[in-house]
Amino acid sequence: MKDVILKAEHISKQYRLGTVGTGTISHDLNRWWHRVRGKEDPYLKIGDVNDRSKKGNSDYVWALHDISFEVERGEVLGIIGKNGAGKSTLLKILSRVTAPTTGSIKTRGRIASLLEVGTGFHPEMTGRENIYLNGSILGMTKKEITSKIDEIIAFSGCERYIDTPVKRYSSGMTVRLAFAVAAHLEPEILVVDEVLAVGDAEFQKKAIGKMQDIAKGEGRTVLFVSHNMAAVKSLCTKGIVMEHGRVVFEGNVDDCIDEYLRESQQNATRQWDKDHPGSEFFRLHKAEVLNQNQETSLNHMISSSVLVRFTYEVLKDEQQFTHGFNLFNNQGVHILSSHDTKSDTLQEPVSKGIYTKTIEIPGNLLAEGGYTCSFAIMRYSPFHVEFHEMEVVGFNIIDEMGDNTARGNYSGRFPGLVRPLLKWEKI
Repeated sequence: MKDVILKAEHISKQYRLGTVGTGTISHDLNRWWHRVRGKEDPYLKIGDVNDRSKKGNSDYVWALHDISFEVERGEVLGIIGKNGAGKSTLLKILSRVTAPTTGSIKTRGRIASLLEVGTGFHPEMTGRENIYLNGSILGMTKKEITSKIDEIIAFSGCERYIDTPVKRYSSGMTVRLAFAVAAHLEPEILVVDEVLAVGDAEFQKKAIGKMQDIAKGEGRTVLFVSHNMAAVKSLCTKGIVMEHGRVVFEGNVDDCIDEYLRESQQNATRQWDKDHPGSEFFRLHKAEVLNQNQETSLNHMISSSVLVRFTYEVLKDEQQFTHGFNLFNNQGVHILSSHDTKSDTLQEPVSKGIYTKTIEIPGNLLAEGGYTCSFAIMRYSPFHVEFHEMEVVGFNIIDEMGDNTARGNYSGRFPGLVRPLLKWEKI
């Protein structure tokens, strides 16, 4: 039998652009008059989809539209989507910060939220005083907070400044303390937005470990929003993908990430005829991913080499520089960097003109999945980056079985960031 702890039923949220609230007094009176007569809100049938890239035809916009899902006790739900998809609005409704226009939320237990840096903190109060304030907001008694305050302070790493007003904290210190309070006051449901991105790497690792303990060890529920797919994958058990205020996919976390990244996948070729990315002496004309036959290709078998070619123009004579290349997987993990240390342009100044550079990524190096490439131009003496363009082009590595791959004939899931074909020798 399902142990559902949170259920969202047909949640929608409508805003009126350019105003505070949902509309004018006349609109509110019109709504009230329809409600008195037992009729539907007249403004529910108007409004545009929440697509920030397009100009709408109405002053009303649906930040969320007809969202339904349920979460069982002990599950970690990852909510992913592009900026403006409605993720934060959904969390604010789940946390009762704002009310839905239509639909209902049913929960069993206390909800603790981390939505924005400093939410629920008073800047003039000390860190210690804010722990009691925030804990009280979350429904804890003073005795309960006191019993855990030493543990909260130790976890936050802000012990030296705990009796200093929060207005003097950095954003990282604030989010450390806020997370420590929310995580240690034993809510049945913990709601975490992208705020952990403010913390440093050490704190993010500790926070994710704590959320895993909350869900797996203590059987409580976590709702987690992040653009870091590695964090989502390591923490979440299931997920939903949002787009333009709607849920477009729901399933296990691996399938959700694949669905999200399929929409975000870069093209295998890009060309600029105007508005070239560049600097004072350099501009990028074209970037493309090629297979071994020198053909543009998005998909590459795991045992095959991948060629990434950049065509650029030098705008001034007597320029001395070198090239840089970075590769990221679809979870945003930086897989490798390479500097063109043997470049002719580094050894001798070059003249104006069109040049090309090709990088070969050997087969049996990358694991299956999607990748994006960045391209950089650096100068030495002293070293500095003249130009760096992220996500220029992308490609997919497709897995295969056989003796010429590390997988061999094994058909199960093969973990790891890279998949080199290593030599095994008998001694």
